[in-house]
Amino acid sequence: MGHGARAAGEGRRVPRSPPPEMRTASWLVVILLMDVGLAQVEDDFIGLRDLPETFPSDPPEPLPVFLMEPEEAYIVKNKPVNLYCKATPATQIYFKCNSEWVHQKEHTVEERVDENTGLVVREASIEITRQQVEELFGPEDFWCQCVAWSSAGTTKSRKAHVRIAYLRKTFDQEPLGKEVTLEQEVLLQCRPPEGIPSAEVEWLKNEEVIDPADDRNFYITIDHNLIIKQARLSDTANYTCVAKNIVAKRRSTTATVIVYVNGGWSTWTEWTVCNSRCGRGYQKRTRSCTNPAPLNGGAICEGQGIQKLTCNPLCPVDGVWTEWTKWSTCGTECTHWRRRECGVPAPKNGGKDCEGTVLQSKNCTDGMCMQSSLYQKSFEAKDKSDFGSSLAPSTDDVALYVGIVIAVIMCLVISVVVALFIYRKNHRDFDSDIIDSSALNGGFQPVSIKTARKADLLTAPPDLTSAAAMYRGPVYALHDVADKIPMTNSPLLDPLPNLKIKVYNSSGLVTPQDDLGGEFASKLSPKLPHCLLDNSDCTMGRRAQTQTLLRARDPSCTALGSFSSQGGHLIVPNSGVSLLIPAGAIPQGRVYEMYVTVQRKDNMRPSVEDGQTVLSPVVSCGPPGALLTRPLIITMHHCAVFDGQQDWLIQLKSQSQQSHWEDVVVVGEENFTTPCYIQMDDESCHILTETLGTSCLVGQSLSASTTKRLKLAIFGPVTCPAMEYHIRVYCLDDTQDSLKEVLQMEKQMGGKLLDEPKTLNFKDSTHNLRLSIHDVPHTLWKSKLLAKYQELPFQQVWCGSQRNLHCCFTLERFSAITVDLACKICVRQVEGEGQIFQLDTTLSEDSQSIDTSLLDPASNITTLVGPNAFRIPVSIRQKLCGSLDAPQTRGNDWRMLAHKLNLDRYLNYFATKSSPTGVILDLWEAQHFPDGNLGRLAQVLEEMGRHDSLVPAATEH
Repeated sequence: MGHGARAAGEGRRVPRSPPPEMRTASWLVVILLMDVGLAQVEDDFIGLRDLPETFPSDPPEPLPVFLMEPEEAYIVKNKPVNLYCKATPATQIYFKCNSEWVHQKEHTVEERVDENTGLVVREASIEITRQQVEELFGPEDFWCQCVAWSSAGTTKSRKAHVRIAYLRKTFDQEPLGKEVTLEQEVLLQCRPPEGIPSAEVEWLKNEEVIDPADDRNFYITIDHNLIIKQARLSDTANYTCVAKNIVAKRRSTTATVIVYVNGGWSTWTEWTVCNSRCGRGYQKRTRSCTNPAPLNGGAICEGQGIQKLTCNPLCPVDGVWTEWTKWSTCGTECTHWRRRECGVPAPKNGGKDCEGTVLQSKNCTDGMCMQSSLYQKSFEAKDKSDFGSSLAPSTDDVALYVGIVIAVIMCLVISVVVALFIYRKNHRDFDSDIIDSSALNGGFQPVSIKTARKADLLTAPPDLTSAAAMYRGPVYALHDVADKIPMTNSPLLDPLPNLKIKVYNSSGLVTPQDDLGGEFASKLSPKLPHCLLDNSDCTMGRRAQTQTLLRARDPSCTALGSFSSQGGHLIVPNSGVSLLIPAGAIPQGRVYEMYVTVQRKDNMRPSVEDGQTVLSPVVSCGPPGALLTRPLIITMHHCAVFDGQQDWLIQLKSQSQQSHWEDVVVVGEENFTTPCYIQMDDESCHILTETLGTSCLVGQSLSASTTKRLKLAIFGPVTCPAMEYHIRVYCLDDTQDSLKEVLQMEKQMGGKLLDEPKTLNFKDSTHNLRLSIHDVPHTLWKSKLLAKYQELPFQQVWCGSQRNLHCCFTLERFSAITVDLACKICVRQVEGEGQIFQLDTTLSEDSQSIDTSLLDPASNITTLVGPNAFRIPVSIRQKLCGSLDAPQTRGNDWRMLAHKLNLDRYLNYFATKSSPTGVILDLWEAQHFPDGNLGRLAQVLEEMGRHDSLVPAATEH
């Protein structure tokens, strides 16, 4: 296109052809000047035929500088837009659009001289119409650029794009209404319509704009989604997504969010008094569905709001006199007596007493001797004292009183004899003859009593010099080993020199020999079934059953050991599973071959119903049917999360001999009839039982907020000769044995950990577990996953029945020389918590295999026998049991100890044991194995004020 230009010296427009008033000069000179001018601006003025008539002779000017550059512009509907630019110093200024010069006539050019610098300032503007933009064909948008030049050269402005603005009417994704529970996270999604320029998005709540800066419970993501972090009742509203730009404003359909509250029962009122004062009636108590009350369509409370209980208060019975007795013989005071009783019937249930006198007297000589007045005895104390001081009992009364006294004396004598017999019988069964007084003073010997007074009793180290000894005191009050009699020299065994206490067979069971007499066996173990005391078919059956179980065990998840009455500890390394055999649990003189095994086969796991999940490994302990005189403690990890609310109903299940799973007890509902007690900690549970077998914990979810812990672990191959690389993501129950099993399996497969395992809280919200891979270097690797993510179904993750649950991501490298891989893997529950793994690994031939140091470095010790298995020395335990078992008026006995150690959920269990303190200390040993803090235990006893049990100073043992 041709353009006009203003002359540099005169400021007038240059015509397209030489003007008629041009100076008369040589045409050759004119042509030469024109050639020179065209050559100078050939690159920037292709097609421009108008040139300045003359060139300035002043000193050279600087390059033009733009004071204003054209801006991006949008054409709204059919309204044209104007582009502006301004430069100084400028002899010419024009627009170029899409690499073509805009015609001079379409420019509006203004010129002025800057008063400060004296330089020429030129300003140009053009108008762009919708038709011009629509006529452009090609991949690039319509653009314009301003070019200014001076005698020093040209300067170009930036490119300014001109686009036709629009905003489509339909949203790509509109928010959907939801009904959510209180404090649940809410996600409302919105993808605005396509438009130029891109639409800005805002959210309306009941037609009012939501500002996350004012209410931090709202959060708007970068992709325009609205997140309500914790739903409140006030968040029940209509939500609208609004998209707008310079063209239009669009509103999505309204999404209604309803925050509902399920009803909850209040506590029961006290029972009312019986509505009948005499005879059959009823009493009732009530509760209301107001804790909280159901709101916004929440579920009403299930169950009854009124409970009635029949009552039958006894009717009052008034007393009635019996007939008078015959008159007594005449006494020394010339009187005789007769009496009656208030007993046909006697007053009861609040009835009235008989009115009148009990005794009546009169003169029996018809006035021949001095007659005493009629004496009457009433129920008043004054009359009784008068009668006692002036009246002598008759012969019949004396005989009656003597008979009563003799009967009372005989009852007392019989009671003392029976009590002595029972006492001696009980202590003979447990071999409790007290040789000296050391059983009463904590088991300290005279040679060491001074040393013991100088230091805290809890700091006294256990004596490890004797591995087999015999307890000579009560089961829970044990002597120090210095006071024990070696088993081989025990007086109990002297009459039986050929007796063999422990005999092993191939199954590992303990089998008493035939020469163990029946009378002695029944005395030693009165509760032991007969089939365990002889070589009968019952013994052979149990032996074969245990032999089969032990033969099938995995050595890496089994602990086996021989234990006597000294007790000990069986530990399955790095699994969180152990069996504590307290001292005295095995009857005196016996040795049991005991085991604890973690069952890993799927057919050994219990089947679960909807909403239920397996919370712990399946653990077998034996030998089954063994006689135990006090509870053993089974410890195992669990994956339930407790946050102070009653979200779980946890059951202990046991496998019967017919391989059927049976319910044993519900945690928190133990009573006198339940065979065991369960202490739940944050990550472990401790089962106190006297019955050995196979058991595990199963949990029932009670609400959508019920949570279990998952352990996430990511593995890859140590070496990768192929082009494909497989990343395995395991989603396991968060127990030590689950991770240990996967580590062992991956080690055999040649795998290695790619990042440290992480914990994920998984809620019973029915939402799946989503796994995705991100930030894969696409120039080196290619993901073979067709979808954006993988999902594990909720039920598959929640129930816990499938072990080693995992999914795989496959990456393919473009070149065999690529040995480095860096990416991220995200694992999260939909609308729940998530974890991100940062992977940075090398496919090296010499890289180390799997690193098992992440496991608990508790060494490979599986069996601890005798006193060295316990933190509390034997003598200290004896002193504590003797001091705390007896009830104290101040309450600082075993009950306060249980409270201080947070073991007081069900005190009745300990109360049923012969030594509650001993069982509490056993549980403390299991909870704090292997690094129990004796200093803390001493501090608890100090707080209880039991200075008679410990000296004040306590240091770590």
